[in-house]
Amino acid sequence: MDFDVAAPDPAGMVASLSSLGYSLPAAVADLVDNSVSAEAKNIDVDFTWDGQGSWISVTDDGKGMTEPELVTAMTVAARGPSADRSAMDLGRFGVGLKSASFSQCRKLTVATAKDGIWHVRTWDLGVVEHYKEWRLLRDPGDTTSSLLRRIAGSMQHGTVVLWEQLSGYHNTAVAGDDEKTQAQFYAEVERTEAHLSMVFARFLKRPVRCRIRVRGSDLSPWDPFLSTHPSVQRIPWEPLPLGSQSVRVEPFILPTAQRLSEAEYESAAGQRGWLGQQGFYVYRRDRLILAGDWLGIRGLKREEKYNLARIAVDIPAEADADWGVDVRKASVIPPVSLRRHLERIARYTREAASRSARQRGQVVSRAHGDPLRFAWNVKRHDGRITLRINRKHPLVKAAMDDRGGNPEVVRSMLRLLEETVPVTALRMLHETDTVDDPEPFGGPGPAAPETVDIARRVYEALLEQGRSPEDARGVLGSMPPFDEQQGFWNS
Repeated sequence: MDFDVAAPDPAGMVASLSSLGYSLPAAVADLVDNSVSAEAKNIDVDFTWDGQGSWISVTDDGKGMTEPELVTAMTVAARGPSADRSAMDLGRFGVGLKSASFSQCRKLTVATAKDGIWHVRTWDLGVVEHYKEWRLLRDPGDTTSSLLRRIAGSMQHGTVVLWEQLSGYHNTAVAGDDEKTQAQFYAEVERTEAHLSMVFARFLKRPVRCRIRVRGSDLSPWDPFLSTHPSVQRIPWEPLPLGSQSVRVEPFILPTAQRLSEAEYESAAGQRGWLGQQGFYVYRRDRLILAGDWLGIRGLKREEKYNLARIAVDIPAEADADWGVDVRKASVIPPVSLRRHLERIARYTREAASRSARQRGQVVSRAHGDPLRFAWNVKRHDGRITLRINRKHPLVKAAMDDRGGNPEVVRSMLRLLEETVPVTALRMLHETDTVDDPEPFGGPGPAAPETVDIARRVYEALLEQGRSPEDARGVLGSMPPFDEQQGFWNS
């Protein structure tokens, strides 16, 4: 055998792992996966602001690791997707801890104990890049060691994962008394709470449940299907064969607004509002992988009249490869053999949801969704329909706040309003239907230059209003019409 050994450069590998596109809530969820796999009963997520010295930790009382197990856990891709895993193991590629952590910090330390014996290892990316070697440090330094003692307390078993030198904070001149940046840091706490409540809802609902706390507050499960509500319609579930396994698909038609209390209605809207939460919810070993998506099935797009349609899909862990589950556990591609079945189920669920909304004469509308998403607000009150420009939309707000009267901002705002007149919502309120509704900016697909230019104006407005670049792209990517087009916000 004639060959060359082409080992990857450590600095290049670090850069690749750091740019996989994790959001902070998704990265924290990857760490919580490991705690659940370690059979933890209590998991604590802490955010502590200290300017450039700010840190985040995830602590659990699971079974902990021996020193060789810790070294393996800290090794990139030590176990591939084909490795044998326990029924509790939520991992797949063996890179989740490292890729999630490197996306958020420059220094990752893991301390773990079995029977009171603690072992510690640290990745300092500055060291890796300087020496061009994967030097896994045994001594994290005095400051980190002091933090670990403070976090672990008197624990006799379990694991602490500590992130220091946080991305976006460590490499900039951030002072501890910078109130604006501090508020942005703690705003991530609410996003993380909501994400973990959704992703680990089934674990939080178990009789012997896993307790998850964020900054000391217990999480409550977020049930996208309102499965215990007396007015929810449960369509009988179907098993779809996939090789020697089967995929469980169960559709739900949620209650209309008039059958929900105001609190129930607000809660059921989720993080992305009713329009953004319709679709399939894909679970793997009870862990939510994908929430509110029509899985790229042709002809299925988000429309107001289908807001009550949500479908649970349970895939066996052994079918990971068939479903194209990615490293971040944030997207899936359904197997070709199941797509026609999923389309069939989606279509009759959507039709049932639309029929339910029409029969009640209600629109589960954008009125209670994220005020950043829509350029128009549509409401029906006392038999009258009102259309109002959403003054909380970032581009509208920027145009109103711009005392210099920037004509480019105003021009972009006007084009956005022209392209996003809420025809579908109005049509639903009048209980009619058509197939020729206008498609904003040409419909789904790669964004045209004009669309990108308007998106850039919205993005810049969000930054000016205090959003981080990552958060601004996330808001933009969930905002019609950009949520159905490809551009810098979702690349």
